[in-house]
Amino acid sequence: MTRQITASEFHAAEGVEDWRSLYHLVSAHFPTGSLTEAIAFVDEIGRLADEAEQQILTIDVRGTGVTVSLSRRDAGLARRISAAARKRGLAADPTAVQVINVSLDALVSVDVLPFWRAVLGYSQIGDDYLYDPSRRGPGFGVQQMDVPRPQRNRMHLDIAVPHDQAEARIAAALAAGGQLVSDAHAPMWWVLADAEGNEVCVATWVGRDLRASGAI
Repeated sequence: MTRQITASEFHAAEGVEDWRSLYHLVSAHFPTGSLTEAIAFVDEIGRLADEAEQQILTIDVRGTGVTVSLSRRDAGLARRISAAARKRGLAADPTAVQVINVSLDALVSVDVLPFWRAVLGYSQIGDDYLYDPSRRGPGFGVQQMDVPRPQRNRMHLDIAVPHDQAEARIAAALAAGGQLVSDAHAPMWWVLADAEGNEVCVATWVGRDLRASGAI
């Protein structure tokens, strides 16, 4: 099995400047002027990706643009897609990519996960994560909670943003009335909350490679 390169290794490759790491994905968004233009670009992506590469592609097509995500950090395919975009005069917008997960704190995850799998109509990965088979909805994860927290919310959003967009996203949230709860794990993630204490985590890939290697 081919080793999945790290986010750091991917971003060190040439020709991938359009792309941003978001958890295990790399994504790029290319604004277009019309749905016709977007469909033509997707058709070009289909022609330049071989059968194996097509299996790692997820493409969201709108009249305003195309978002391409790769479930494996394939710098070669990313480079070819960017080259095709440039030939069509399409410039990437890194501010338009993100991944959103809903996270639930639970004392016994095996007791609650089947309910959420059934009610959402999702599929399961491992023993703590659900995903939308159609890739339309956010992921849903269960996090271990050691003791009950009746006075604190137990469900929050995790938002993965490009590493070079995190500070701007956080600043905008704070300016809109939010508060910084914790930056103890930055730049991997920051915990923010709205005016009533409802929490959200803003995450990036930065530091995850080091944590995975045991360096931190």
